[in-house]
Amino acid sequence: MCAQRVLGAGLSGDTPKGPLTRRQKAVFDLFTDPMPDRVEPCLARLASKPPSGDDWAFEVKWDGYRLAVHIGPRRKVRIVTRGGHDWTSRFPTIAHDALELGVDSAIVDGEAVVLDERGASDFGALQKALGGRGGKRFASEAIFYAFDLLYLNGHDLRALGCGERRAILDDTLGIAPHGSIHMSEDINADGAAFLRLACEMDLEGIIAKRRSAPYRSGRGGEWLKIKCVQSESFVIIGYDPSTVALGGVGRLLLAARQGDHLVYVGGVGTGFTHASATALREQMDQLIIFKPAVNMKGRPKSYRWLTPTLVAEIEFRAWTDDGKLRHAAFKGLREEADEAAVYQLS
Repeated sequence: MCAQRVLGAGLSGDTPKGPLTRRQKAVFDLFTDPMPDRVEPCLARLASKPPSGDDWAFEVKWDGYRLAVHIGPRRKVRIVTRGGHDWTSRFPTIAHDALELGVDSAIVDGEAVVLDERGASDFGALQKALGGRGGKRFASEAIFYAFDLLYLNGHDLRALGCGERRAILDDTLGIAPHGSIHMSEDINADGAAFLRLACEMDLEGIIAKRRSAPYRSGRGGEWLKIKCVQSESFVIIGYDPSTVALGGVGRLLLAARQGDHLVYVGGVGTGFTHASATALREQMDQLIIFKPAVNMKGRPKSYRWLTPTLVAEIEFRAWTDDGKLRHAAFKGLREEADEAAVYQLS
C-alpha cells in the first residue's frame, strides 16, 4: 500500500464507527492489517564512522530507555520496553499524551529520556526519576522522542521505507498538542560534520538510518550508531569496599562476554554519587559469593565477589592493549526489562 493511501486513511478518521454488519466487517477486514501485540525493535549496529550518500539520514543518539507506545482500541495505551515488559505505569505522562494524538490505533517507536540543563539526554537522571534499577517510581518529567511509526489506524507500515514512515509520523504528531511526545528530528547534513558537532556538544553520538529501508527487527545494518564516547553494558562481578569512598564502593569489577563465558575487563571507580553508590552497595551485598565468577588470580582478598546478575552501563574512552577499559565512568544500572546486551568481545 502506498504511503499516500496509508496517510489518507490515518488522518481522515475513516475507520468505521459503531457496530458493523457482517458484510461491512468482511469488507473492512480486507483493507486492514492485524495490529501486532509486540514488534521486536530494529537495533542500530555500531560503526566507526558515519556513512555517506543521499540515502542516509541522521539523528541525535538519545541516552534513555527504548520504548514502543501502543495505542489500541477503546483508547487503551501500552508502553512496552525493548524486552517486552509493560511499563505503562512508569511513564504516565507519555501514556496520557499518547491519547491526544487522536488516532484509532498506532505503534510508535522511540526513546524515553530525561534532559539535563543543556537539553541533552541524561541516563542517570532518568534512572533516578524511576527509582533506580528495579525501582517502582514513575518518570512524569520524561520526554518520549518518537523516531518511527510501525502501525497506524489498521495499517502495518513496516514495509514502507524509513523516509515514508517518518513523513507519516511527522503528520501524525502534528494533529494535537502532546507535551511529552516529540519528534526526533532527522538532520539533512553531512554525517561527518554532524558527528563532529554532536561530539563538540558532549552528546553520546549520532544514529544513521537508510531512508529507503523497511523496518526490520534486529541488528541488520539499516540503522547505524556512531559514538563520540563509547558506552557499553558490562556485568558487575565484584567490588572493592572502601571506608572513604562514596557509599563505601571504591571500585566496581567488570566483565564482558566472550563466547559462552565472562572475561574480566577492568574496573570503574568514578561516576557515582553518594546516593547511587549507597543504593548500589545495598544491592550488591545481597549477591555476595565465595569465589569470583571469572578467572581472577592474584587479585586482593579484600574484593567482594558477586553473582554476575547486575549489568552496569559504563562510559569509557578506549581499550588498553591488554583488553581493559580506559578512563571508565559509571552511568547507572541497566534494567532487566530493557534487555541491554552485555558487551561481546570478539
